[in-house]
Amino acid sequence: MSQPLAERLRPRTLDDYIGQQHLVGEGAVLRRMIDAGRISSFILWGPPGVGKTTLAQIIANRLDTPFYTLSAVTSGVKDVRDVIEKAQKGRFFNAASPILFIDEIHRFSKSQQDSLLGAVERGVVTLIGATTENPSFEVIRPLLSRCQLYVLKSLEKDDLLQLLQRAITTDVILKERHIELKQTDALLRFSGGDARKLLNILELVVEAEAGDVIITDELVVARLQQNPLAYDKDGEMHYDIISAFIKSIRGSDPDAALYWLARMIEGGEDPKFIARRLVISAAEDIGLANPNALLLANTAFDVIQKIGWPEGRIPLAEATVYLATSPKSNSAYLAIDSALQLVRQTGNQPVPLPIRNAPTQLMKELGYHDGYKYPHDFPGHFTPQQYMPDALQNERLWHAQHSPSEQKLYERMVAYWGDRYKDE
Repeated sequence: MSQPLAERLRPRTLDDYIGQQHLVGEGAVLRRMIDAGRISSFILWGPPGVGKTTLAQIIANRLDTPFYTLSAVTSGVKDVRDVIEKAQKGRFFNAASPILFIDEIHRFSKSQQDSLLGAVERGVVTLIGATTENPSFEVIRPLLSRCQLYVLKSLEKDDLLQLLQRAITTDVILKERHIELKQTDALLRFSGGDARKLLNILELVVEAEAGDVIITDELVVARLQQNPLAYDKDGEMHYDIISAFIKSIRGSDPDAALYWLARMIEGGEDPKFIARRLVISAAEDIGLANPNALLLANTAFDVIQKIGWPEGRIPLAEATVYLATSPKSNSAYLAIDSALQLVRQTGNQPVPLPIRNAPTQLMKELGYHDGYKYPHDFPGHFTPQQYMPDALQNERLWHAQHSPSEQKLYERMVAYWGDRYKDE
């Protein structure tokens, strides 16, 4: 039995690799590391079928170092430790670290990821992880901080057309079938930027025909017997639809938001993915204009993990409508970004002495905590004093956006701080 077409066409060198030129093109970061023969630990993040596993295998072929592979779906902590022990025993002095490739690393539990930390930190192995999910949510922070993150993109139309031509002209089986690509729109729509899916579709269509094959959109749709616009939770449309969902909530259109929610539900999307995005939207887009939105979104997240489908559609719909119909403010979102930028620009400014902690007698003698005014000892539980570092005491980071809820917060700040909070 022959290998699937996608496996037969898997590139073996970077010169045969299609797409991701921002990473592997001439002078690009991964290309330079591979050409130098030494790589550091990194994680490849991108949708399915864009070349994550292939890239890892090309690196394994190119570098003269042991290469170990684990699948997060089937491997446990013991498997990780066994590989690390083999890597330690097989490593020669001053040789490059063995490479450990973990496919779908986002499926590793916290304990599994913890078991990798020491080996990665000591250089026992060089880790290459592949994930289709945002590593910020799925990979523990200590491990993420020890790895570079490289984002792979869905393949462009030209990339996919190049792959199709390569398949029908170079594959040992297909080149004997005399295949003509008369139309390719349906092939490209079905694939959603996924090279593996594109080749699987091509192979399915060709195998269903006798003799010479003329590929048309009608033929592809007839053979697959499904709508080319169907939602694909693993393809490019996954990202387009969640974007449309969030933008509809941000734009205060509950009908559109519900429509895109229904598209995701009908397509078999992970309910936790939807709920997570609702929580983010509540904090980012509704914010202080209606703080209850974050509470409701977080509750929906908790509920969906308890009940799942199909009943989970109801709390998701409730949260969606509530967020879409809520007043909007991104003042907290803008404020924290401004604060982060200020910290990066000004460095580690000293904490003013009155608001420092003074747990020891020496610290008290040095003036720590001296002069601090306890707000609860004053009328209205407030008294003016300096909380910002000396060099930044006149900086203003939060700017109210005057939604009905936020207006009350703004007016309270003006009453407390006077001109500091009055908008120009």
